[in-house]
Amino acid sequence: MKREVDIVVLSDVHLGTYGCHARELNYYLKSIKPRTLVLNGDIFDIWNFKKSYFPKEHLEVVNRIMKMAVSGTKVYYLTGNHDDLLRKFGELSFGLVHLRNKLVFQVDGKTHWVFHGDVFDASIQRARWLARLGGEGYELLIRINRMINGARRLFGFPPVSFAARIKKSVKGAVKYISDFEDTAIQLAAEKGYDYVVCGHIHRPQIRNVVAENGHTVTYMNSGDWIEHLTSLELAHGKWQIYQYDETDFEVLNPLLRVPERASKNHILMREEMAPDLSGLELV
Repeated sequence: MKREVDIVVLSDVHLGTYGCHARELNYYLKSIKPRTLVLNGDIFDIWNFKKSYFPKEHLEVVNRIMKMAVSGTKVYYLTGNHDDLLRKFGELSFGLVHLRNKLVFQVDGKTHWVFHGDVFDASIQRARWLARLGGEGYELLIRINRMINGARRLFGFPPVSFAARIKKSVKGAVKYISDFEDTAIQLAAEKGYDYVVCGHIHRPQIRNVVAENGHTVTYMNSGDWIEHLTSLELAHGKWQIYQYDETDFEVLNPLLRVPERASKNHILMREEMAPDLSGLELV
């Protein structure tokens, strides 16, 4: 039986790359029945897209999302930096899928501001070629990481993430992530938003912060389906991070069961004009 949830936020799937865990994502999507699905950027990796590599598992993810839309799930596709080609189309609705650059909605009177987050990335705004080069290096690292983890599993060792270790150990990467999160939080506080929801940095997180103006903001990041295999889920008034576990789909995990009851949340999905961040740069 599918778990019924109110809202699911996914980002940084990177379909069309070797690092994408499409098989696992498809299992996850099959297990849930969300009222609203927000695809928060970098679902397709247009930067690194190769005609010779788009396996059936990746196509199955696309088909699964379309089936969810046909079945009544409202699907929003918010653009990111790796699928920024779609931004040229502006904000459109393709039948069952709504293309947007950002989204503002309310849950029980709390305003949520959702966008990918690449507008905070100075490397993308100033030197796109450098950002693309970094993306190719990241893809290579993920492929090497997968081969090593395959060998580790044969010998009974748990998998490791080299990319995550590098981010935690390199001071520049740690500072960038901290600056990214702080900037998102302060901007949300200035606009009076209660929640700010991002992707981009591949770091799943939920935390409450009192901003400089005294306004409390809940910062959330949906992570990715390259390293962490995570999403954000809202069910029965509570946000939580879901992380994929292979055993969840081999033996039914009782923790995944959501009681069947009517949701009391009043969720208002309305489109508002969010701030223009095109000129914003990190210092």
